[in-house]
Amino acid sequence: QVQLQESGGGLVQTGGSLRLACAGSGGTFRDYTMGWFRQAPGKEREFVAGITWEGGRISYAASVKGRFTISRDNAENAVYLQVDSLKPEDTAVYYCAARSGPIQTVSIAYNFWGQGTQVTVSS
Repeated sequence: QVQLQESGGGLVQTGGSLRLACAGSGGTFRDYTMGWFRQAPGKEREFVAGITWEGGRISYAASVKGRFTISRDNAENAVYLQVDSLKPEDTAVYYCAARSGPIQTVSIAYNFWGQGTQVTVSS
């Protein structure tokens, strides 16, 4: 079991950047595959990026590939999402999630979730 807490969201203009962070506690963070998901109002939660426990495998949604970068620092019990070249369609609540096993792109596969951090991109 692990508790997750996101931070780093905010309001930025189109083309801006943010660094989202997810802090883990209460579990063996290094043992978990981590994912970032996002959810806009009226839409289902969608996969953004994932990273395996050792950092050796990374996956991105096509919509963010080339703009977003996921990374993790197990010594700090943290996973990050660097979001660059932001577009209004990136506006959503961004959630950090954890699971045992490989990266999955469906939210139901993840057992633990943070409370989310809001990213708003204005034109």
